[in-house]
Amino acid sequence: MSQQPDRTEAGWPKLSVDDWSATRETLHMWAQIVGKVRLSHAPLINHWWQVPLYVSPRGLTTSAVPYRGGAFDLEFDFLDHRLVMRRDTGDVRTVRLEPKTVARFYDETLRALGELGIESEFQPRPNEVEPSIPFAEDDRHASYDAHAAELFWRQLLQGNRILGEFRARFAGKVSPVHLFWGAMDLACSRFSGRGAPPHPGGAPNVGAWVMEEAYSRELYSSGFWPNAGAEGAFYAYAYPEPDGFRDRSVLPAGDASYSSDEGEFLLPYDVVRTARDPDATVLEFFQTTYEAAADLGAWDRASLEVDPTRWSSQR
Repeated sequence: MSQQPDRTEAGWPKLSVDDWSATRETLHMWAQIVGKVRLSHAPLINHWWQVPLYVSPRGLTTSAVPYRGGAFDLEFDFLDHRLVMRRDTGDVRTVRLEPKTVARFYDETLRALGELGIESEFQPRPNEVEPSIPFAEDDRHASYDAHAAELFWRQLLQGNRILGEFRARFAGKVSPVHLFWGAMDLACSRFSGRGAPPHPGGAPNVGAWVMEEAYSRELYSSGFWPNAGAEGAFYAYAYPEPDGFRDRSVLPAGDASYSSDEGEFLLPYDVVRTARDPDATVLEFFQTTYEAAADLGAWDRASLEVDPTRWSSQR
């Protein structure tokens, strides 16, 4: 009998939240800088879909950002540990990902973009965090554990893959799978097609109008949050939350639970990592929490859902 592969080799690495908190906080600030560069040039798309980062085969990317009749992109490469900036002219600049202050990373990034002829204007301080230290003054965050950063990216690879599979089951309006750098969470949202009441706001250093745009339509959202529990957690919530949602029984029974503090269902990453079938475990969590939101919210499920294997026999 052949041996079962090591969990890390199988793609679900172990990364304790406490073991990389300093690196995570620094990387969070670096991601905000890169995300704000994209924000300063990309046209507004509903729910701020023009601002997130995307999981790539090497890390996290802005994808192509429009600029003066051309385009550029920025990518965190967590294999060679560098921020790569490319312009349609063929010019490339890099910034090393290594222990350094946010202030230094900010200066090096803007300097490299300037060498590419790219000028960006944006609010030079982070959002959704407290305190909000201006990037140019942030000497507090200066850690970078390359191994931890790579493991985090490999967690995102799995989350991105599973969210993509779950996304394929929905024919209605649905977001891309993307990483919002405000809270540093990987997310994908489904929409019922109806409007939603104005969001009350409350996120630190974020205007209420930002939250109103993000939650302007009734939605169910699921994703992965690296800063929860022992090793991160998968999450699911609804806005507006329908009556009875938090009391609904979801799968996997005994492992997934509703957090009143966070206002969402959580499934610990370590439960998934050690499960016999990690993919099925996450998918049943997403499916049952979605059904709770859709059923209790009276969504038109018959017209919104679709079989992603409907053309498999024709391939």
